[in-house]
Amino acid sequence: MTTPVSQSTGYGPNREMSILGYIVGIGIGLLLLPLLPVAIVGWLLWRLLGGRFGRSEPVAWGRRDGAEQAV
Repeated sequence: MTTPVSQSTGYGPNREMSILGYIVGIGIGLLLLPLLPVAIVGWLLWRLLGGRFGRSEPVAWGRRDGAEQAV
């Protein structure tokens, strides 16, 4: 017989896996830290120049010159 979801199985937080998760997260953060200046410059360019090159109408995929192609 299966155990209903509403019943607790007695499992609690696993401290070792939590610590390991934090260590991996900090490691990934440290590896990505050198990319932070590039991300900031990209974000600033997006904010400053994004309005100039943005489209006012959505791109219509599969159509050319406003005419639909027969399938």
